[in-house]
Amino acid sequence: LCRTLLIYPDDGASLLSVLKTLLFFTIMMITLPIGLYFATKAYVFEGSLGYSSNDSYFYAAIVAVVAVHVVLGLFVYAAWNEGSQQWREGKQD
Repeated sequence: LCRTLLIYPDDGASLLSVLKTLLFFTIMMITLPIGLYFATKAYVFEGSLGYSSNDSYFYAAIVAVVAVHVVLGLFVYAAWNEGSQQWREGKQD
């Protein structure tokens, strides 16, 4: 680790950036699907559309699953761009 920090002195900032990104997407992965599930079940499907309780469970679960996939896709996109950016910066040295 010390040798790596001597060769790449900016690794501390890079590691902090990666950890912030991971923490952000972890929080989003937990809160967004659960929040959307309960919000769409209560306000959209039962409140606005008048679906029964059983139907609203089903459709709200679909919304939550779609939200999970969107968050995962955004995480992969952010990780891919961050990795390619670090690779380009390392390539220029």
